[in-house]
Order: sequence, then C-alpha cells, then structure tokens
Amino acid sequence: MNVRHFLTLLDFSPEELTRILDHASALRRAHNDGLSRDSLHNRSLGMIFEKSSTRTRVSFESGMTQLGGGAIFLSPRDTQLGRGEPVEDSARVISRMVDAVMIRTFSHETLERFAAFSATPVINALTDDFHPCQLLADMQTWREYRGSIQGAKVVWVGDGNNMCNSYINAALQFDFELVVACPEGYEPNQGLMAANSDRVSVVRDPAEAVSGANLVVTDVWASMGQEQEQQERTRAFTEYRVSPALMEKAHRDALFMHCLPAHRGEEISSDMLEHRSSVVWDEAENRLHAQKALLEALILGFDRLA
Repeated sequence: MNVRHFLTLLDFSPEELTRILDHASALRRAHNDGLSRDSLHNRSLGMIFEKSSTRTRVSFESGMTQLGGGAIFLSPRDTQLGRGEPVEDSARVISRMVDAVMIRTFSHETLERFAAFSATPVINALTDDFHPCQLLADMQTWREYRGSIQGAKVVWVGDGNNMCNSYINAALQFDFELVVACPEGYEPNQGLMAANSDRVSVVRDPAEAVSGANLVVTDVWASMGQEQEQQERTRAFTEYRVSPALMEKAHRDALFMHCLPAHRGEEISSDMLEHRSSVVWDEAENRLHAQKALLEALILGFDRLA
C-alpha cells in the first residue's frame, strides 16, 4: 500500500476533504463535550520546524495528546537536519521511528524530497508555496457557520502568498469563485492562476473586489523571511487594509478570516478582529480539530473516520 501524504489540498479528492471536515467538526463537538479519545494511543508524530510557529506547534502537539499519542519537536538547531545530513537520509531514518511527520519549512521542494523517501505520511505544516492545513481549518469554520461553500464568492485581499496559493487550490476542490485583490507585482503563482482561470481572477481595487463577497480573507503583508521588504510592502499595500468600512461592501452575511498572527493597523484595522463578521478565533481553534481529523485519516485510514 502506497503511503499517502498531505502536501497540498490536491493530494485528496474533494470527497475526502469533505470527510475530513465533517470528522473535524465531530471531533470539536466531542472535545467540547468533554469526551476523551485514544485513537492514536502509542502513535507518535515527528514535528520538524525550520520556521518558528505558535499555532502550528500548539495545535499539532495538543492534537496528538488529545488523541492519546505523542509529538516530538525537532528543530535544525537540535538535530542532524541542521548539520548537513541530506533530507533524503533524514526522511529514511525519522519515518522508521514515528507514525507521521509534519514539516514547517521554507522550500516546498524540501518537503517533497522528504516525502519521496518517507515510509510514513508527511504533512505540509507550511512552506513558502502552500499552507493546506490552514485551509482545512478555514473551510471547517465556514461549514460550521454557513454550510457548503460551493458557489460562494471568496475574496483574498493582500499578498499573493502561500495562503493565497492554497485558496486557489481550495477554489478548485470546494468549487467556489476566488477574487484576488492585490497590487501589481504581488500576484499569486501564475501557473496556478492559469490552471484555474475559470474560477480565479485578479482585481486591483479592493472595494470592487469585495463587493458582494461571502467570505473575505487576508494575511500579513510581509511573510516570514520577507521582513527586509517591510517598508516597500507597506507602501504597496496601504490601500489593501481590511476594515469594517471595507466589509460594508461585502454581502451583509459575509464572514472575515485571518490565519494569524495579525498586525493590527497594517493588513487589518485595529478593530477588525472584533468586528461582527470576524470568525478568526474559531478559525484558529479549528486548526486543532482539522489536524486531528487529518492525522487520523493519514495514520488510521479514511475508513476509520466518523
């Protein structure tokens, strides 16, 4: 049996993604009801971090604990990964000792090389190109508030970064329209745009883009590793701040999401996270439950999901 990985949303079928989201919501309800679960008893997750994180580490580590398993934090400072061992050799060794591996790194190629030599499932916990785990949480949150997202208008405001690329994949997998509002020179991956031109478009004016939107999403203007571009990006994105005034142009029942951490006063106004449209805190919590569902699907198999 071939090992299955989760490197982008395209690694699963739309039906499989829907099963994960349904299971994630069931896990959230069970957790809130105080029910314990030991589906991953005696199972372990290796967590490789080349990029620092708050939500990713806490959600994966807590998730494994809540499922009865354990997680091992690995950083380049503390392992041979930072001392020149080839990625392929690390993959061969680590995957023989754990039941799954999550990797948060810069290069998507590094992730793919690791997965190619891993004997256990590999999860993309963020690369410079994609952030599929966050999209699971976002889609779970939408479903819990609004049901199916099929046919909805989703607007991405800001940099065409890894989150935006994953939203393009989500537009295909969940069948919605995506409008990207960004300044010239900051568009998402052109190959992805071309492959999904029937459902993804770029609009320069954020007010025009947001008109009638069902969901508005944004992220920081300068992602990790781009801090030296902060001043230049601040000038480029000044007109792309999401605020209550901008949300007034969206559909009256529109939701607002942000993957966090947020820079208040930059990509969002200081009061946006508390706006009536904001579901950011549920979105953040759902990283925990969506990833628990993902871990069970990859380690135990889809037939074990509720």
